[in-house]
Amino acid sequence: MAKRTYWGLGKRNFTLLVSLLLTLLLAILQQLGWLEPILQLAEVNQPGMYTVTNYVDGDTIAVDMDGKTEKVRFIGIDTPETHKPNTPVQCYGPAAAAHTKTVIARAGGTVRLAADPLGTNRDRYDRLLRYVYLPDGTLVNELNIREGYAFYYPYFPFTKKPAFAAAQAEAQKANRGLWGNCTPTPTDQGGYTMAQPAT
Repeated sequence: MAKRTYWGLGKRNFTLLVSLLLTLLLAILQQLGWLEPILQLAEVNQPGMYTVTNYVDGDTIAVDMDGKTEKVRFIGIDTPETHKPNTPVQCYGPAAAAHTKTVIARAGGTVRLAADPLGTNRDRYDRLLRYVYLPDGTLVNELNIREGYAFYYPYFPFTKKPAFAAAQAEAQKANRGLWGNCTPTPTDQGGYTMAQPAT
């Protein structure tokens, strides 16, 4: 059976090309000042506030959604591991988990969730994929990157890519959080991973 191609590219290269083109388009829209008005119209909001019932780690929480517990994975970020099977606790993983818990708990333990119009509703583990906002409008996903508790996750398209990339560049330049305390490893797709164990 012939390998399926997309305009002469393999699936992986095609996905990378689409991701790069979307990132370029979003950067252009941001430079023109058109991105925020578009995002305000396009962002799919879940109504109301949800109570956080469990803090899984730095990029995953559980919420009570009308009597049902739903795990929520933060869109566009990745924090060092604390609970992944067959993976040691990674450098800054416990700090990232504690930061997420502290930030949300200090704001009352409730969050507003928003999906991304470019993304899927759930990941392969059946977790909801969401932007997580505090009651005052602070976007926790971006805050965690800017303060050095999370990596920007560039592997899938999402509308806030330019803002998250800029937040990471700011944290790197200032050696904040994991950038000043760990040795992140760059990936061949423009992201970072943390192979270094916690000390």
